[in-house]
Amino acid sequence: MSKYRSILGLICCTLLAIVMVGCGGPAAVKPTYTPDRIAEIQGHTADLQQLTERLPELQELIQKEDFIFARNFIHGPLGEMRILMGRISTDLLPKEQKAARDLAKQIANDLVEIDQASAENNYKVAVRYYGETVKDVESFYKLIPQG
Repeated sequence: MSKYRSILGLICCTLLAIVMVGCGGPAAVKPTYTPDRIAEIQGHTADLQQLTERLPELQELIQKEDFIFARNFIHGPLGEMRILMGRISTDLLPKEQKAARDLAKQIANDLVEIDQASAENNYKVAVRYYGETVKDVESFYKLIPQG
């Protein structure tokens, strides 16, 4: 009987060791940003920053109710925002990627709403979605790792 307990104990210890090694391998290591990845993200972020610094120009056009130029501004300079946000999103860690993609899509939708409101000369809707755009851009920047 004592032989069987020894063998049973050995089997239990072996199974425990296998489980611990299997769970503690490379898959358990949290992914991190490499310096190269951060540099690439920061490069795209600098380009995005140049565009988002121009958002007050859109606000000014809306305030003046200059809807033709507001629409041109959305389709012109701000048209590249979604592309840059997509590039940044793919470089983020997996857990941040979905949130970043969702925010990029929401920002694009906000700009579409401003464009439609401008086409209809609807000041209130344009102002509301401008505020949403700014809020969503700020949320997007919070997902970007700092160098």
